[in-house]
Amino acid sequence: MYEGRAELFAGLWIASRRDFSQTNPVIAIYFNTLQLKGNPLDVILQGVIRQHAQDYHVTLDRDLAGIVNQSGFLFQELIQKLHAKTGRKVVVLIDEYDKPIVDYLEDIPTAEAHRDLLKSFYGILKPADEHLELVLLTGVSRFSKVSVFSDLNNLRDISMDQGFSSLVGITQTELEAVFGNQISELAQIKGVDRPVFVAQIRQWYNGYWWLGPERVYNPFSLLNFFAGGGNFQNYWFSTGTPTWLVKLLYQQRIYDFGQIEVTDFSLNSFELRDLKPVSLLFQTGYLTIESYSETDLIYTLSYPNQEVRFSLQQHLLSLFRGDASEEVVPFILRLRNALQTNDLETAIEIINVVFSSLPYDLWQRENERFYHALLHLTFVLLGVYVRSEVHTARGRCDALVETQNYIYAFEFKLDKTPQEALAQVESREYLMPYAQSGKTRIGVGVNFSTQLKGVEKWVVKTY
Repeated sequence: MYEGRAELFAGLWIASRRDFSQTNPVIAIYFNTLQLKGNPLDVILQGVIRQHAQDYHVTLDRDLAGIVNQSGFLFQELIQKLHAKTGRKVVVLIDEYDKPIVDYLEDIPTAEAHRDLLKSFYGILKPADEHLELVLLTGVSRFSKVSVFSDLNNLRDISMDQGFSSLVGITQTELEAVFGNQISELAQIKGVDRPVFVAQIRQWYNGYWWLGPERVYNPFSLLNFFAGGGNFQNYWFSTGTPTWLVKLLYQQRIYDFGQIEVTDFSLNSFELRDLKPVSLLFQTGYLTIESYSETDLIYTLSYPNQEVRFSLQQHLLSLFRGDASEEVVPFILRLRNALQTNDLETAIEIINVVFSSLPYDLWQRENERFYHALLHLTFVLLGVYVRSEVHTARGRCDALVETQNYIYAFEFKLDKTPQEALAQVESREYLMPYAQSGKTRIGVGVNFSTQLKGVEKWVVKTY
């Protein structure tokens, strides 16, 4: 738009509202196109600035002898000279402004060095303010102003601004207006009613919310979904899952992401020497805002959709089992099939398989934590295929599973007795709300043994 390319906007709202003959010089920096590995960041940025100068036929001749981090000074000189040459203020667009930092979170010294360099590089934008028409920076992380933007205090953070909440997502109205024909065709091919198919698409790819009027879809996943013939798959997650983040969750033994309550401070936290997993999960899109209390100033976070929930839990279950490369979905499918046919003996065997690869020393040192993690992750993943809820609140069963014909209430104990577990199912009437369901209700009490590294005994009662 600032380059005056009116043909790109034909038929759009802005076409008749902007004078495209009025152009501005543009400095656009796309960090995802730069070869950061093995090259000094300052040298890379110098090359980017000099290329822009060459494109605009501007000569950069400032004496930089003895100056550290020369890219920032070249940046400032280019902005000033572009304004002087064209008589028009400069537009600066920087995409993935934090990539030189977040790509090195497993190498903190390098990440800190890059952060300090970027601080001085972006810092020149403030003294260059009189030469600037617009500055727009996009990225994943929200660094505090004292770390990256301490010298640039006139930025406006629009990450949580309601006016921009649907800017980079696809709304439900946009989905049905633009993809209406494809939705109808795919629903017919799959043999489901159109409203049911739309609900499935929403469940898989919608859900992101930043306090605006509505939740939005992940564009990357949605576009790939239609390009892939309407197959529900993990498109976005499979392309950009940072292994370091999943490992960080495992190292800190974090696995339950339902209804996490945080303050604005946590959402904005990104300190290299004190990385907060929940903050990282929110900033990178693995969690989103479920609700916000204006009275208490508390945000409740949760998974945005099925795609993210299923994929992240699958990665974590593999890690907690001791093999990050192992495929766990087959175990979950076998568990589903066993419960659908009320084959509890096979179901217990499969649960034992889930626990079988857990290293012996972890059973001894952290058996309680790993025991809860594996059970939680197993039944959360099962919820992708049948209705399965995992409860941790006092007075609720450990896992409730509903299939076409059966409703199971599982209660698990560690180094106790299965009778105690089943007695809890009965005394707290976990299955009573389903008495009129018409389905067979089954209580299952299971005892795990740290000595045996698995199920020692189990008992069952049908209602």
